[in-house]
This record gives sequence, C-alpha cells and structure tokens, in this order.
Amino acid sequence: MAKIEDVNHILEQLRELSEDPAVPRNVRTKLTDTIKFLENSDEISVRANKALSELDSLADDNNMDAYTRTQIYNIVSLLEKL
Repeated sequence: MAKIEDVNHILEQLRELSEDPAVPRNVRTKLTDTIKFLENSDEISVRANKALSELDSLADDNNMDAYTRTQIYNIVSLLEKL
C-alpha cells in the first residue's frame, strides 16, 4: 500500500513540474510521457523503470535550468526507492 502512496506523491511532483511555465516545452512533454508511464496498469516496478528511463534522458538536456534538473533528480531518487 505504501508503494501506491509513493507513486501518487511522485505523480503529484511530476504534474507540478510539468505545469511550470519556466520549464522548457520539450522537457514538459517528456514529463507528461513519464506521468503516462506511471499511470499505466503495469506492475509498479515496470512503471518505475519506464519512468526512470525517460527521466534519465532528460537529465542530459542542456536546455534545462539547474532548479528543474534538481527537481528531476529528486524524483529519480524517489523512483529508485520503488
């Protein structure tokens, strides 16, 4: 049950970040894709791995400011706990 709550917390953070107008459009698109992966009906570990893969590709984006990158790293660390 705790994992579902953790996923919901991660989804909340991703939605907040994807709605931030300071985040570049391409990053918001990938964040939206990550949200879709996490909302899928697959097993939690499968969803987390897909989301981690998507967020790892975002971490190398030069178009992103340091604050957004830090937020993404925080979300990645929460996903790794799943």
